[in-house]
Amino acid sequence: MNPAYAIPAVAAVVLATVLIGGFGLRLSRTTSDFYVASRSVGPGLNAAAISGEYLSAASFLGVAGLLLVHGPDMLWYPVGYTAGYLVLLVFVAAPLRRSGAYTLPDFAESRLESRQVRLLVSMFVVGAGWLYLVPQLQGAGLTLSLLTGAPRWLGGAVVAAVVILAVAAGGMRSITFVQAFQYWLKLTALLVPAFFLLIVWHQDGGAAPSFPDIPAALLGGAGADQPLATSRADHPLYATYGLIVATVLGTMGLPHVVVRFYTSPHGRAARRTTLMVLTLVGFFYLLPPVYGWLGRLYAPALSQAHDADATVLLLPGLMVGGVGGDLLGALVAGGAFAAFLSTASGLTMAVAGVLSQDVLPSRGVRHFRFATVLAMAVPFGGTILVSGVPVADAVGMAFAVSASAFCPLLVLGIWWRRLTPPGAVAGLLLGGGASLLAVGLTVAGVVRSGWLHTLLAWPAVWSVPVGFLTMVLVSLATPGSVPPHTSATMTRLHLPEALTVRRPPPPDEPAPGVPPARRSRVTGGGR
Repeated sequence: MNPAYAIPAVAAVVLATVLIGGFGLRLSRTTSDFYVASRSVGPGLNAAAISGEYLSAASFLGVAGLLLVHGPDMLWYPVGYTAGYLVLLVFVAAPLRRSGAYTLPDFAESRLESRQVRLLVSMFVVGAGWLYLVPQLQGAGLTLSLLTGAPRWLGGAVVAAVVILAVAAGGMRSITFVQAFQYWLKLTALLVPAFFLLIVWHQDGGAAPSFPDIPAALLGGAGADQPLATSRADHPLYATYGLIVATVLGTMGLPHVVVRFYTSPHGRAARRTTLMVLTLVGFFYLLPPVYGWLGRLYAPALSQAHDADATVLLLPGLMVGGVGGDLLGALVAGGAFAAFLSTASGLTMAVAGVLSQDVLPSRGVRHFRFATVLAMAVPFGGTILVSGVPVADAVGMAFAVSASAFCPLLVLGIWWRRLTPPGAVAGLLLGGGASLLAVGLTVAGVVRSGWLHTLLAWPAVWSVPVGFLTMVLVSLATPGSVPPHTSATMTRLHLPEALTVRRPPPPDEPAPGVPPARRSRVTGGGR
């Protein structure tokens, strides 16, 4: 890859991000604009923004890299990432918007009327968000290192600085425009080079790929001492099931995805947004497998050098060459940085929102901006700890934690009126806590082979059922703890807004389903 072309492309993406964010800042006139874009983002713009922040480093770089190393079995990654939105559409999207909440902790407290549940959910939101931020910074470091030879921490530092500037300055209104722009940029950055790469493949004879088996020794090209989550040789079928469960059920609880539905005007708009996201994300995921397939034909040595995540970046130069290859490589590099910036922006917004409301001693826009720095500083330090884990697998771990903690809470909280605060706490601790512990042990390399390693590396198969069963059984054992306003809350979640009768509560009576001390800080409890 020629730095003379790639570096200006990356600089242009960074500059465009700052300028578009500045445009959004000019439109942010109220606190509601800053936190939820005044709940007025239409389905088209919101769908592009959600797709922009959802298609992260794992989608842009990691899927092609895993396909290069492991072959077509890794197609479950894009299938699971896309199918997650179908589950979200059916079970969560509209009721979550009707809840009137801003964050997952807001929803948890509104539904269960428990400060304890709120604090516990806040901890998991921050943990899952930080887990997801690490591979974004890791991918940025890889990209900038390939472009300039700079140390890998520098790319993460650039992304961190730009994201802090964009999020702290303009909030949700600002990053909505940024992420919508970055979706179309990422799509173009993969679609245009893929067209020319396929032309080159056709000119070379159009030979069908054989997908040969890769020796197990090559799966950990960095050396046997690296604790890689991609060591699927022991129990590949179980690993596949773990991947499917995590990606399909984890999407609904991702903090940066969930917070986007609070910006929709109403539940119907949230459903329409989700349908459009399915289309946009599904179309995008047709492209990374093309790069992984061509990588197995033209760049098999990348798997041995443990640089499989660089397949998308290097293929244009390897296959096309010359000025054309340099230009296509520059386009891909710009798209890669857009992927890091958009996802990191959404995650930082979500994590900073929770930190400013539930961790810092006081609230407000000024403290939110301080929380933005804290939300980015911790994962930036964590990039060194997981440098040996491929980008897509690192994201998969965040999905596993999200599926184990938030999927049971959202599904039961929305659809089962007998859920109690003790049941939610127990399920979060056993399901979400166990998956978080398993991910930590995997990254630390405590166990590196056998069934125990497989169970820890892909915990969603057992941790999600544990979360559901624990919440159900403990709730049934504590029927007296059902929140007093459950019926009113469930009505609000499931009736269309036009049919919901609003009656202002008396001064000494809390709003239905919302404790008086915890009304929405953005809209005063309205929708």
